[in-house]
Amino acid sequence: MNYHHDYHAGNFADVLKHVILARVVTYMKQKPRPFRVIDTHGGAGRYDLAGTEATKTGEWRDGIARLFDAELPPAVAELLAPYLETVRAMNGAELRYYPGSPLIARHLMRPDDVLIANELHADDFARLKEELRRFKSTTVLNIDARHAVKSLLPPKERRGLVLIDPPFEERSEFADLATAVGEALSRFETGTYVIWYPLKDEAAADRFVATATSRAGLEFLDVRLAVMKSFAGLGLTASGVLVINPPYMLEAELETIMPVLKDQLAEGSGAAFELRSAVQ
Repeated sequence: MNYHHDYHAGNFADVLKHVILARVVTYMKQKPRPFRVIDTHGGAGRYDLAGTEATKTGEWRDGIARLFDAELPPAVAELLAPYLETVRAMNGAELRYYPGSPLIARHLMRPDDVLIANELHADDFARLKEELRRFKSTTVLNIDARHAVKSLLPPKERRGLVLIDPPFEERSEFADLATAVGEALSRFETGTYVIWYPLKDEAAADRFVATATSRAGLEFLDVRLAVMKSFAGLGLTASGVLVINPPYMLEAELETIMPVLKDQLAEGSGAAFELRSAVQ
């Protein structure tokens, strides 16, 4: 496994994924009963935006840096507050560090809500374990993500969010991901799933979403964001997040958020978003 998220932390794809994650966790706290978050690809936890890797790509400058001190419409600012306040809590006045999904979730969760963060890469696992060691109700695992899905579901709380964010290094990643989602739903049909995917091959992404959501009556939202028009040889310019069993208010919230997010993160012509749903 060669993927290192330090090069990409805080980019537009992270922003999209983490805004949605923050909204779902915020919703789950509305009920008093504890819930569980399972992050299958937890990463390193904290990323230094002044580090060698992040400096080399500078992707965060067109991502979180565009939002950190932005003047946002009041309704959007309110919806983005949990996410942005989590990022600010890790920084002073100047943006230097970016939290990965386990730290964002843990920051927003209550003390008795349970976080299971899994990371297979040995170095990132060690970093993640150090970042999360001070928190209660938190476990850090170092196993294959497919094994995590099989062994950790269903959660004993019967309320849970599963975040799946593969590195997409293998040609079979979309097919493997669709299989993993099917296995997870077989074990925990009522769980909420937040699944990130790249949009380099739109046809492959469409096939994945169609397969992952093929169960009769399944409710989902498919959110896609492009920051510019893609062309051959260009890096990632669009990504998507599939939310299965979304909170009832998430679609309306994203209808408010996404036009502003698209404008804030646009890098050229062709910036656009798409929000597709099958919500009863």
